[in-house]
Amino acid sequence: MNQPELPKNYDPSQVEKRWYGHWVEQGYFRPKDGPEPPFVIVIPPPNVTGSLHFGHAFDHTIQDLLIRWQRMSGVPTLWLPGTDHAGIATQNVVERRLAEEGKTRFDLGREAFIAEVWKWKDHYHGRITEQMKRLGDSVDWSRERFTMDEGLSRAVREVFVRLYRKGLVYRGNRIINWCPRCHTALSDEEVNHVETDGKLYYIQYPIKDSKRKITVATTRPETMLGDVAVAVHPKDKRYAPLHGKTAILPFLRREIPIILDDAVDPKFGTGAVKVTPAHDPNDFEMGQRHGLTPITVMDPSAVMNENAGDFRGLSREEARGRIVEALQDRGLLKRVEPHKLSVGHCDRCDTVVEPYLSLQWFVKMKPLAEPAYRAVEMGQMTILPRRWEKVYLRWLEGIRDWCISRQLWWGHRIPVWTCADCGEAIVEVETPAKCPKCGGAKLTQDEDVLDTWFSAWLWPFSTLGWPEQTEDLKRFYPSSVLVTGPDIIFFWVARMVMAGYEFMGSVPFKQVYLHGIVRDAQGRKLSKSLGNSSDPIELMDRYGADSLRMTMVLLSPQGADIHGFSDEKVDLGRHFANKLWNAFRLVQPYLQGYEPDESKARPVLSDADLWILSEAASAVRSVTRNLKTYRIGDAAKDIYDFTWRELCDWYLEMAKPRLYAGADTPDAAAVRYTIHQVFSTVLRLLHPFMPYITEELWHALPGTQGDVCVAEWPVPPRGAANPAAEAKMALLKEIVGAVRNLRSEMNISPARKAAILIRAEGRDADVLREQRDLIILLGRGESLEVGPQVQKPDVTASAVVRNHEIFLPLTGLIDVDVELKRLQKEYDRVLKEFDNSRRKLQNDDFLDKAKTDVVEREREKFETLGTTKEKLERNLGVLKR
Repeated sequence: MNQPELPKNYDPSQVEKRWYGHWVEQGYFRPKDGPEPPFVIVIPPPNVTGSLHFGHAFDHTIQDLLIRWQRMSGVPTLWLPGTDHAGIATQNVVERRLAEEGKTRFDLGREAFIAEVWKWKDHYHGRITEQMKRLGDSVDWSRERFTMDEGLSRAVREVFVRLYRKGLVYRGNRIINWCPRCHTALSDEEVNHVETDGKLYYIQYPIKDSKRKITVATTRPETMLGDVAVAVHPKDKRYAPLHGKTAILPFLRREIPIILDDAVDPKFGTGAVKVTPAHDPNDFEMGQRHGLTPITVMDPSAVMNENAGDFRGLSREEARGRIVEALQDRGLLKRVEPHKLSVGHCDRCDTVVEPYLSLQWFVKMKPLAEPAYRAVEMGQMTILPRRWEKVYLRWLEGIRDWCISRQLWWGHRIPVWTCADCGEAIVEVETPAKCPKCGGAKLTQDEDVLDTWFSAWLWPFSTLGWPEQTEDLKRFYPSSVLVTGPDIIFFWVARMVMAGYEFMGSVPFKQVYLHGIVRDAQGRKLSKSLGNSSDPIELMDRYGADSLRMTMVLLSPQGADIHGFSDEKVDLGRHFANKLWNAFRLVQPYLQGYEPDESKARPVLSDADLWILSEAASAVRSVTRNLKTYRIGDAAKDIYDFTWRELCDWYLEMAKPRLYAGADTPDAAAVRYTIHQVFSTVLRLLHPFMPYITEELWHALPGTQGDVCVAEWPVPPRGAANPAAEAKMALLKEIVGAVRNLRSEMNISPARKAAILIRAEGRDADVLREQRDLIILLGRGESLEVGPQVQKPDVTASAVVRNHEIFLPLTGLIDVDVELKRLQKEYDRVLKEFDNSRRKLQNDDFLDKAKTDVVEREREKFETLGTTKEKLERNLGVLKR
């Protein structure tokens, strides 16, 4: 049956619209029934804060690629989709929108505000799902989940209650990371630390009943108003006379003890440190050891409070300046030194975080971390690249309790109620009707919500119906692999492993693949806020989803970042898509009416046919092997190189004369057979990478059954490997490559055919004679002479391949005088640049002052110029003779 002719140009927008809906309608994305173990991925749920960014596009491409490959391999597959409510992030964007209207969430009240957030969620959830469909995500939409849907919300409450009753959830006054803008606690992982040029202030505190002073060093003078002690190391002899003495806090005249503590570093500053338990985590621990009462000197907005004396009402930054001035006026500021320090910033709004004493809910993490540690140590779960396993284990070794309460309105409300009559705290999964202790009905639920990650760490099993023992949970837990970026290995990956062991008794996934981050030429992560990233939808509109997918994967080494990405790089994928499309259009007319018949004997194939079939089998093996080991960029390069270089650049050029010879000739039958076999293989190998164009071409390829989306993953046919044919074609390609280089160097017009002389003997000479027609065709030859007796002409361009000499007689092919002038002019230019580069590299001043990469580029330039100079000298010598 004849197939409709393909349009001249590939139009991704038309193709993409046609196929995604078809795949969904056919139910291909749902796991097929069967006893085989399934291949499962649970998607890292995107936040409903807006739309997918470039990192999502890269992450989803890898997951989709793996799922499509496994589906074609006959494995039941489930890629489970969903989105995250993203508590603080989503609340922030909705609050910003309200601010544009001159409103705050308090103007609306809690219920009305939450209703507004749900509207936002519904709008952007739809936008995200459309982006996923556009990219080609083959997720099972019938199983889509949201972290605040009823089932997942119940799982969150269940987990909180279980951990509480086990003594692993507790409430306490502790130093936490506090965002003065978001007005909420943050976990350690929600704080970005930025190295900053700060100052170290040396402040003198008078000693009571003495003329002596003790000097402390601090980076935050504004917190001195909350000092409750000065600490020194017990073995620091400098301060032995002050043991047991009392210092006087400047401004407030508060008497504070001088205490001894082994945690003090005698080498830092003066060896004496101020102790501010309400505003420093280390000081808090020290205060606990010494029974000191903390004094908070800031309110939740980081404004100095009533405990700050005359500095009340100032921001912390203003207070610092005023306090430093006042210390100078009183002669109590000994000196100020530059000092590098790491300053924490809120991950969501970039405000400087304040260490703050606050009553919060925490999870004890050490008991949960132990099985998660053993999982990697004992090989029950592997992290790729393996270097990340050390990072994971090191974090677990130093893990601290997790602050899980957030002072927000959007999120899972903490399932704790307090009885107004007797003060009893009631922790239940369902809302209690009365107090179990006194029977009172006046119950007030905790105002706080849980950290977003408290629902996210349950994602691998809550999405499958836990705590109910559903069929999905039994079949699809644990998942096969988690694909994500290394930036959330602590936020999410490690915590999911802990939750998996605690509530399911096993790892949530057998492997973790951590891909790299996409960065621009300056090494910055692609981000809309930095203005260095386009919306993935815009790029797909311009280039097509397949082009974007293929480009990202081609540029990604295993687990390493993609550096220097820009919109223009997507041309890499677009050019490849066009190459594939045009190659198929070239052969399509000659495949019309062709019906592959396995029952018939194979046509007699040429060495070129046997070679490309052997190379195709090799591509199948290498692509499959690389996918199995998550070397996804290498897998993409394997199929890219085979398709572009071996198939398009070489084989199709070799095959054209036989293809054009007529459908009834044996040669044409062999070529049609070979082309059909190779394109069938290529389209199946490429489908996980470029699903849309491969589906379109698959339906234009005669003899195909059904959709390539569910076609059988190729397996190398028995006997396809043909080392003899490969060896012959390798020699042919080297010879033709050398001939083409000589023609280019000597500026021979493509329209002019040249005699090709090869001085060779033995088996190679026989092979070259066998391939005479192909060498003449591909080398644009007029004739070919091969043998040990070949003589070198007087005026000739020459090259050597495997000790075989190749001669291209130039007489009559070029105007020698004109070409001599051209080469001499080019030689003079190159020689000048070569000499300039050499002088620069001999200049010690340049070598000492220039950046390393600049020097390295200059060395590479010098080597390239040297090679070009030698080539020009050789060619000038030929023409002058």
